[in-house]
Amino acid sequence: MKPELMRVAILAGGLATRLRPLTETVPKVLVDVGGKPFLAHQLELLRNSGVQDVVLCVGFLGEMVEQQFGDGDRFGLRLHYSYDGTVLRGTGGAVRHALPMLGPDFFVMYGDSYLRIDLAAVQESFRRSGRKGLMTVFRNENSWDTSNVTFDSGEIRAYDKRVRTPEMHHIDYGLSVFRAEAFAPYPSEEPLDLATVLSDLLSGGQLAGFEATNRFYEIGSHSGLRELHELLTRTGQESRLSS
Repeated sequence: MKPELMRVAILAGGLATRLRPLTETVPKVLVDVGGKPFLAHQLELLRNSGVQDVVLCVGFLGEMVEQQFGDGDRFGLRLHYSYDGTVLRGTGGAVRHALPMLGPDFFVMYGDSYLRIDLAAVQESFRRSGRKGLMTVFRNENSWDTSNVTFDSGEIRAYDKRVRTPEMHHIDYGLSVFRAEAFAPYPSEEPLDLATVLSDLLSGGQLAGFEATNRFYEIGSHSGLRELHELLTRTGQESRLSS
């Protein structure tokens, strides 16, 4: 029997300036990839993993997302919407604002990440750790982006998105897990970066690590968008040939 999975918060409120002009009139999660909105691909991955509830943290043109995806029933999910409003919240602030919808512990992922990972295994690792947070990491070796994590013997030893060292062979994979109390120290009215929460948890001995084995894909840039489009087109063709 599969375990019930926690809710997933998707950070989908950014302006996506690197994808302009595509994102001048639509939010990033609605950009077409392989014939359908990127968010549809994300939701299919989550549903197939066993997720039931997703909270979309939306901002710029967020109403378009709700109009198109509604309550999520046609995707086999329950979708909830947390609007940033006019306040500049940051990634951590958007999660903090959505806490009433998320419950005591939950996943967080970015609205431009396509991640093929065993969520049940990540959840089990998080709960077994007894810590307030968990970061998934991938051995990147500066291949697809700049590595920013030192990960050794199953533990995150260092994490810094600005100061890199030769020991950093891994990268923040784009999926985290938190207990709601991890956000308690931060004033609700101030902008908050999710990286700050992760760094503070690490310095306090409260950040577990989980190593992903499938590489990440992202649509944060035009090159990333093209690469994912090629992957989904290729796998779609392979699926049709095998059916």
